[in-house]
Amino acid sequence: MFKKMLKEGAERTILEECIFAPLSGKLINIDEVPDPVFSEKMMGDGMAVEPTEGNVLAPVDGEVIQIFHAKHAIAIRSEGGAEILLHIGLETVSLDGQGFEVVVKEGEKVKSGDLLLTFDLPFIRENAASTISPIVITNGEMMERLTKERSGAVKAGISPMFRILAKS
Repeated sequence: MFKKMLKEGAERTILEECIFAPLSGKLINIDEVPDPVFSEKMMGDGMAVEPTEGNVLAPVDGEVIQIFHAKHAIAIRSEGGAEILLHIGLETVSLDGQGFEVVVKEGEKVKSGDLLLTFDLPFIRENAASTISPIVITNGEMMERLTKERSGAVKAGISPMFRILAKS
């Protein structure tokens, strides 16, 4: 179960969390991502977005737990304990940070909708295998169910992508 500490020190159980789109664009099922690491859910279940702009927003309230050295991916732990990988484009690690600007630091607390990083979308289109950006729950063993909310177009920070139901 997701657990959240309240200010008074008491613990509250969070059974369900909503994950909002971190990018604006077209929502794609994870099994349609043209990379087997993601489409075969080796990293976990989730969705992907084909972005229409270069801003990446926090999909939940939580903490930045990892910024990858090539600046192409960020991991966030939600207040409920879900660990969410935001991976911008495919085979973008080879760009070694070019075209990306991270505006947060590891350990930083963020609110849903906060700007995490920006990227040069035309540069990524030109230099990466794809702009399709997977959003994956990497600690899925703590989930009972992941419900995909929608398909089609999503707006960063506004559109729900999926809900996570914790194991009880």
